Amino acid sequence: MTEATDSTPARVVGPVPLLNAANALTALRLVLVPVFAATVVVSAMTHAGWQIAACLIFAFASATDLVDGWIARRFGLVTSVGKVADPIADKALTGAALVLLSWYDRLPWWVTALILVRELGITAMRFWVIRHGVIAASRGGKIKTTLQIIAIAWYLWPMPAALAPVGPWIMGAAVVVTVATGFDYLAQAVRLRRPRPDA
Repeated sequence: MTEATDSTPARVVGPVPLLNAANALTALRLVLVPVFAATVVVSAMTHAGWQIAACLIFAFASATDLVDGWIARRFGLVTSVGKVADPIADKALTGAALVLLSWYDRLPWWVTALILVRELGITAMRFWVIRHGVIAASRGGKIKTTLQIIAIAWYLWPMPAALAPVGPWIMGAAVVVTVATGFDYLAQAVRLRRPRPDA
């Protein structure tokens, strides 16, 4: 059986270009944040047509988060810039939506404050422990994100009176999972920072 290394050249993996499809989608999401916010302001959460437009923009921007992550992993396009920009884009989109919903009295301010404090706190904590290890997104974290997106979209869409009360229940579930996963990530961070016996 002959060795393939003599006749087959080894595949050389070069540096990942900064300008790639995954980072482009992340940049698009950042650009869509002010567009989304402006659409909500124009709607004043009273004009059905603009509310629908805001909801669709939010849904599309949220979908790019799933697509850019898949592209980055599937085609090896993970970059340091992408690792930083992606969570910033996510927090900017979600944060803008929550603040605007509270501003127009659709969502209690304490819900917005709780979610934003958790999101910013976990992001800061990931940087705090980055020298010791990586806190990967858990299944609970993904469920949290999904529930938040559904709840926000539900509030943005001009729902009929019969369906409007469903929104607070979805947001309530999102808050519970948000808090629970926050404590889980905190426990992971403490374990990563704890000195090892053999260190």
